[in-house]
Amino acid sequence: MIDPTRLLMPDHGQDAIEIEIVAKDDFEIWFKALPVRERTAVAVHQFKASSGDVVQLPGDGPEHWRLAVGAPDGASIWGLASACNTVPPGIYRLKGGDPGPMALGWLLAHYRFDRYTPAADPVSERILLTPNIAVISQHINAAHATALVRDLVNTPAADMGPSELEDAAAHLAEQFDAVLTLTKGDALAAGYPLIHAVGKAAARSHAPSLIELEWGNPAHPRIAVVGKGVCFDSGGLDIKPASGMRLMKKDMGGAAHALGLARMIMAAGLPVRLHMIIPAVENAIAGNAFRPGDILTSRQGLTVEIDNTDAEGRLVLADALTKACETGASLIVDFATLTGAARVALGPDLPALFANDDALADDLLNAGLAEDDPVWRMPLWKPYADMLKSDIADLVNSAESGMAGATTAALFLQKFVADDIPWAHFDTFAWRSSSKAGRPKGGEALGMRAAFVMLKNRYLA
Repeated sequence: MIDPTRLLMPDHGQDAIEIEIVAKDDFEIWFKALPVRERTAVAVHQFKASSGDVVQLPGDGPEHWRLAVGAPDGASIWGLASACNTVPPGIYRLKGGDPGPMALGWLLAHYRFDRYTPAADPVSERILLTPNIAVISQHINAAHATALVRDLVNTPAADMGPSELEDAAAHLAEQFDAVLTLTKGDALAAGYPLIHAVGKAAARSHAPSLIELEWGNPAHPRIAVVGKGVCFDSGGLDIKPASGMRLMKKDMGGAAHALGLARMIMAAGLPVRLHMIIPAVENAIAGNAFRPGDILTSRQGLTVEIDNTDAEGRLVLADALTKACETGASLIVDFATLTGAARVALGPDLPALFANDDALADDLLNAGLAEDDPVWRMPLWKPYADMLKSDIADLVNSAESGMAGATTAALFLQKFVADDIPWAHFDTFAWRSSSKAGRPKGGEALGMRAAFVMLKNRYLA
């Protein structure tokens, strides 16, 4: 992605091409007030001010032209993204001055994943001006973090294993003067037995790892950000079908969100003591892979009977959440591409939110609406915990019934979170199956900006 710091600039009255947003309901009045040459352009291009419509309006000379853009449906950061994707390089200014949240959509419209085809679709800089200088750094911070999530999720598993997630964390640690701690391979067996059990069958080059990053003043409130880092999920011995395995490079999407949120927190200088935790594994198949029917003992001490080796994400998160509680977190947020049930219930765009604290859930829901990064709360319905009972262990990792799959997965995780620590769990898709303006097909950050704004509101208020 082009460096977003070059794409959003202060408006000091410099020459720029004007962009006018036209509401669909106002189209007829607006159209009749145009000069003849502009009405002709509108008619030729069949511009009707629908959301995403863009038309170039001619001026008195070849260098004097402006844009009209159909107003987005409702409040949206993506109102200028379609224009950004169609206009030539140059400097642009919104009529009326302040593009507001749409500036972020403008930045993200420049995103391309070009690691493997760097010359296939070059992107030129289209600079947007804003008079609201104070928010420039906020939009650039969000753009950097979103691009990081997209890049990590889009990278194939051969090039994005546990060691590459370690590298991404190390880069952030160096950039923001944080402390990185790695626990790898067989060293996990004693302290993090569930992470070790899930990851031990992978090749040595993809050995499991617990990645921890700590940043900030130890006197500030301690918060934990946890991300599921299953870099590829074959399903283990309960192997997935080919159709289910095709997108499993994205099963580390929770880890990507954790890295992106950690970056936002550190770049903004939030007054917190950040503890980012990523259990990074590959759920592979080999002679030493964990088996259905095995009983594993977690870091917390609870025993888990393995009903299905394809329910591995909750296992690695269990040990990570236990560590977050042990180190004194006053708030925990985790991200995971955990269940297909969440997608069935809410579709790809809405992350399922589970929380053990109503105030925390409300703060996240409100932040998601304010930031055009919506989430939807799902229930931690206690009676369904019976579905996780085992005859010979403390609990099973996956209910036999396929019903309430997202809820039972969240209830499993809740077993490893102290009751007195506010905790939010995002079951996020981390992917777009089709492109929209500013949102290309592929890896996506969903719920991350909502979580950041919640934290900012709590700790900068």
